[in-house]
Amino acid sequence: MKLFSVLSQTETAMGVTTQVGAFAIALILFLIQSGFAQQGSLSSSVQRSALLDLRSSLGLRSKDWPIKADPCSSWTGVNCKNGKVIGITVSGLRRTRLGRSNPRFAVDSLANFTLLATFNASGFALPGTIPDWFGQRLSALQMLDLRSASVIGPIPQSLGNLSKLNTLYLSGNDITGIIPSALGNIAELVNLDLSRNSLTGSIPSGFASLRNLTRLDLSSNFLSGQIPPGLGSLTRLQFLNLADNSLTDSIPVQFGNLSQLLELDLSKNSLSGSFPVELRGLRSLRKMEIGDNDLVGPLSEGLFSSLVQLQVLVLSRNKFDGALPGALWSLPSLRFLDVSSNDFTGTLPSLGPNASVSGAVFNLSYNLLYGNLTFPLGKFGSIDLSTNYLQGKVLEDSQSNGTLARNCLQMVPNQRSLQDCRQFYERKRLMFDDFGALEPTQPPFLQPDSNKKRIIFILVGIFGGLGFIGILVLGLVALLKMCNRNTNQQASANAGPVPDGDGPSIPKDLIYVSGRGDSFTYEQILQFTKDFSEANLIEHGHSGDIYLGSLVSGTPVVIKRVDLHCVKKESYVLEMDLFNKVSHTRLVPLLGYSLEHESEKFLVYKYMPNRDLASSLHRVTNSEDGNLKSLDWITRLKIAIGAAEVLAYLHHECSPPLVHRDVQASSILLDDKFEVRLGSLSEVRVQGDANQNVITRLLRKQQ
Repeated sequence: MKLFSVLSQTETAMGVTTQVGAFAIALILFLIQSGFAQQGSLSSSVQRSALLDLRSSLGLRSKDWPIKADPCSSWTGVNCKNGKVIGITVSGLRRTRLGRSNPRFAVDSLANFTLLATFNASGFALPGTIPDWFGQRLSALQMLDLRSASVIGPIPQSLGNLSKLNTLYLSGNDITGIIPSALGNIAELVNLDLSRNSLTGSIPSGFASLRNLTRLDLSSNFLSGQIPPGLGSLTRLQFLNLADNSLTDSIPVQFGNLSQLLELDLSKNSLSGSFPVELRGLRSLRKMEIGDNDLVGPLSEGLFSSLVQLQVLVLSRNKFDGALPGALWSLPSLRFLDVSSNDFTGTLPSLGPNASVSGAVFNLSYNLLYGNLTFPLGKFGSIDLSTNYLQGKVLEDSQSNGTLARNCLQMVPNQRSLQDCRQFYERKRLMFDDFGALEPTQPPFLQPDSNKKRIIFILVGIFGGLGFIGILVLGLVALLKMCNRNTNQQASANAGPVPDGDGPSIPKDLIYVSGRGDSFTYEQILQFTKDFSEANLIEHGHSGDIYLGSLVSGTPVVIKRVDLHCVKKESYVLEMDLFNKVSHTRLVPLLGYSLEHESEKFLVYKYMPNRDLASSLHRVTNSEDGNLKSLDWITRLKIAIGAAEVLAYLHHECSPPLVHRDVQASSILLDDKFEVRLGSLSEVRVQGDANQNVITRLLRKQQ
């Protein structure tokens, strides 16, 4: 009414010539008035009282929720409309000291907000279970975000009653039980993330009814059974992650209907059967990870030709065989390919004129590939062809970008034995060049019509083998034991491609890595270390202060506090990158990290009960005279062997080789059984790295 009154008065006083200007002014006033009406001040005394109760039960600071100020206009994270609360965000808020000492899932006051559309407590510790009344009293809820909030217990069935819910984030907690089938009733659901919990049972088949779903993440749980084929009917799905579970059976062929899917991750399960050729229908796919399963058989040649958007493809540690599809080398967007640890055989496909592999990272190691290298490896950013049966000469620029160990190549170190190569090529009925012993004019492969030559070679092999059968049997047994040991070491090491700091530049979102552990919030780090109390300080390390901490579950941990004002950023970046690329039981386990603070970063390690070698070599006994007790020689030998083992792994089994650069008594950590766990990993570099500063290291050790 005020708007029309203003317009009427304006027309009378100023005439028709100023109607447009007056209308604009009146419209601005109306919009401003509407804005104040939407936010305004809190008009409900019941809701104000409920907010005060919530402030008290969660232990929020007065700095964020000042008791005398109006919540709608002055409280951080409180959103109102027409004087009523419609959104509450406690994510990022800090508790008082009393609140941190006794965090609880105490949010009963939320039941008074009948129009509440969003509740966001991501990263805010709420130890306890999700109340069943959430699904009964919060009928207007559209977004519920409880990521990494220390939530335990089951997911209430009542959440299926939230008909307006479009986003449900419950990842990074310790939620147990099965996934409620009632979640399949929430027709408006767009984002569903239940990853990194302890859920069991199967994936509800009712999820096929979630037609609006664009993101589904159930990874890192204990789910079993088959993948529901009905998920293939969710045509709006863009992100599907079911990795790190115990799912069985085959990949549903219906997944080929997900034409809008951008990322598919089914890795670390027990999926079997062949790779469905129907997946060529995933024309929008940018990332596909199906490694660490039991998939078998060859890959269809026409499978990948239509996946022109594909940037990351991981098929490692399966049982695929047959030849590698030539289309893989022609995909225009492919930047990362890992098909290692399979049974792929045949020759390497030729690089076509349209191949775009510049800067790409390819891992074809641990297969049965043979024949000659027909293209320069320098075209790639990095390529790992180790542990195959490739033969012939290597182009000059290939060894700088390629890993070629354990093949049958000429003039390349660390190759297979002559007997191993000969036997492989004889089984394949192919010509082996004997590491360059054959005349260069001889063809590399036997032609099918060369029957006489084939018979001659077979006879020579038979009669020659009879003379050395005893030696071959003994050598083969020893070789098989060595291969099995090396294979197990390679599988546990999972060294992956060249580390980012020393190899080609790869877009960060394309790097296929894991091993950093869990992500913690800054508030959780404060809680673990009791606000970095002096009593928890272990030492001032050269790459950051070291604190003793305790997780919510009571598990003791060690937390490195990296102050970027005093320490270079590279110190923690390179250490996290190392855990991404390598893994060994002798390295101190990295349990998690926190990177959200602008000037401080935190790394969370497993606690070593026997500290380091410096403090354990001579320990003070409990006797009154304070005598030192030395470690016995058996334990000392055990420690020496353990330290040598992990250093040998870094020097000889990582590709490229790594050097620790800070080996001293304080960096050799000891667990409860005096097993070595190597620490101080911020100085690890690629062997021969020109950036090593020896003078700095020597000065530091003298301090």
